[in-house]
Amino acid sequence: MAREFLRFQRVERQLQRELAEVLQREVKDPEVGFATVSGVEVTKDLAIAKVYISVLTTSQQNQDKAASIVALNRASNYIHGIVSKRMRMRMVPELRFFLDESIEQGIKMDALLRATNPENEK
Repeated sequence: MAREFLRFQRVERQLQRELAEVLQREVKDPEVGFATVSGVEVTKDLAIAKVYISVLTTSQQNQDKAASIVALNRASNYIHGIVSKRMRMRMVPELRFFLDESIEQGIKMDALLRATNPENEK
């Protein structure tokens, strides 16, 4: 009987939970801002984890978001150390942070759809 979930998928879920908690409680860098983990992709050999981050800012400046990703990549060794202590794995994947713009794109698409058909607002 085939397994329902593969190991790398379980690692992705656990890593996402741990990273969300670490970003919320442990990372005190003001450059990071309010960052949330929107997704994690781990390679099948568990060597590298692509961490997708959504950054909420008060303004619509992409510079703030890019600065947050740069700050997270700079602190990746520190974050990796904390996550390594929390997870029961021999080797935790290397963390690489990327900006996830899917939420902003979804908001823009929704606004465009509403603008084309205003009578569907009801």
